[in-house]
Amino acid sequence: MAARRVAIIGAGASGLCALKCCLDEGLEPTCFERSKDIGGLWRFEEHPEDGRASIYRSVIINTSKEMMCFSDFPIPEDFPNYMHNSKIMEYFRMYAQHFDLLRHIRFRTSVCRVSKRPDFASSGQWEVVTESEGKQEAAVFDAVLVCSGHHTNAHLPLSSFPGLEKFEGCYLHSRDYKNPQPFSGKRVVVVGIGNSGIDIAVELSHTAKQVFLSTRRGSWVLYRVADNGYPFDFSYLSRFLQLVQNLVPTSILNFFMEWKLNARFDHTLYGLKPKILDTHPTVNDDLPNRIISGRVRVKPNIQEFTETSAIFEDGTREDVDAIVFATGYSFSFPFLEGCVKVVENQIPLYKFMFPPELEKPTLAFIGLIQPWGAIMPISELQSRWATHVFKGLQGLPPPADMLAEITQTKRRMAER
Repeated sequence: MAARRVAIIGAGASGLCALKCCLDEGLEPTCFERSKDIGGLWRFEEHPEDGRASIYRSVIINTSKEMMCFSDFPIPEDFPNYMHNSKIMEYFRMYAQHFDLLRHIRFRTSVCRVSKRPDFASSGQWEVVTESEGKQEAAVFDAVLVCSGHHTNAHLPLSSFPGLEKFEGCYLHSRDYKNPQPFSGKRVVVVGIGNSGIDIAVELSHTAKQVFLSTRRGSWVLYRVADNGYPFDFSYLSRFLQLVQNLVPTSILNFFMEWKLNARFDHTLYGLKPKILDTHPTVNDDLPNRIISGRVRVKPNIQEFTETSAIFEDGTREDVDAIVFATGYSFSFPFLEGCVKVVENQIPLYKFMFPPELEKPTLAFIGLIQPWGAIMPISELQSRWATHVFKGLQGLPPPADMLAEITQTKRRMAER
């Protein structure tokens, strides 16, 4: 019997381990990558192609190498615990070479359409139309793994900021920020307090005249180095602590978390305190130092812009020369039109992977999740599960049960 053919869309971290898992299960994978190289989000480029998130030159990962590596390919011992993006790319290249993955990747090839075959109800097969060098090609696959992630389209909510159209300075999305030199001597407001927003604000504070960090809800700020100098995630993410979290009342857990995080610096005093678990935490070791030295000033949400200034919701007004919108990304899957529907940047998937109403479970999303820790081990486990489902070694619950689980998960996340 011929090996089942699997189309993999994207050759980033998730796409690479999806390739490896397919090969482990005796499947025949073909990975389509529209750029010229592997790495996805982690490949730094001054001028990235459209539809891909882009990092700045100085980015260092927020998870330790012990917690982010693939299970069957440890990161070299001489690599630092927290790696610069160039080291992450070096690791990905070593992984791809070791498992001979590159020969299964078709670079500079875009996926135009993924559609069910006429006999999908019985075969579960897909027709995948791709384009390379101006030529389109169609092929039939037994299953599809979507590994393009959720950092695709820069989210720039300009309509939420009255007066921006008359602002005389420059503004850009964090996707287009590469280094602090163009902002030397300027007064800059960074909008957004996610990882990118805080990183950029801290980096700019070394060269800009003044940096303002505007936030609507605040954020808990974690740090890479924990007790005794060990990596934070290595110290606090464990099966034992997960068991404790499941047994101890949420109010007690929240009290402990607040006490632990405020022991380093009082988030209320620094204008950063959110409701516990209300926002995804951010990671930065330097922000408190930049705030206490006055180089970064935390401000509330922006009410409106004038030609030369920003007016904040607390009534204060600051002259600014430039704006960096660290307002995140949105995602879409135009090549899957008719099969899945993205509403308000959400897509209903069973366990964040499987569309619940397909006649055959031959489509799965890998890495479309925002965990507290690293995405790489999660993508690997997702890929293992998906390939087992594709081979018929495991099944999925009835559609009604999957829909009920999706609704329950959504409700639980909303309560948090």
